[in-house]
Amino acid sequence: MSPEQFTEFYAASFRRLVGQLFAMTGDQAEAQDAVQEAFVRAWAHREQLDRNGAPDAWVRATAWRIAVSRWRRARLGRLLTRSHPPPQATGGPTPDRVAVVAALRKVPAEQRRALVLYYLCDLAVSDIAAETGVPAGTVKARLARGRTALAPHLSDRTLQQSAAADRW
Repeated sequence: MSPEQFTEFYAASFRRLVGQLFAMTGDQAEAQDAVQEAFVRAWAHREQLDRNGAPDAWVRATAWRIAVSRWRRARLGRLLTRSHPPPQATGGPTPDRVAVVAALRKVPAEQRRALVLYYLCDLAVSDIAAETGVPAGTVKARLARGRTALAPHLSDRTLQQSAAADRW
């Protein structure tokens, strides 16, 4: 089937196939999505459609399989959701954590990254250098500059409480 023939086939049969699939599924939006996806697949197999001699049937059957597959995935998702209890509610961030995050936002990005990796992730300077792709000396400089930039935004008490509260 040539691209022009396929375009004609699409234009002539899309609405009819959507109507047929809508009657099968009972969901207009699902019918449109499934038929559209079936036409995308048909485009990749358009030579096969020529040999079959029944392109409508091929697209309709493919659209039906797509719709059924979506139903199964949705059903499985609902079953999995019901089988697991909802997560327990956790408290929001402490005021100290909010202060640390707000202060970190005021520090340049690369310094902030180094500070978080060093103080919150407990990485060594060499590990930070490997992860960020910079020399260890650069990491040390970023840590020093970051601490200097962070200091005016936090009190010693805030830093100590935030670090002691948890390891993020």
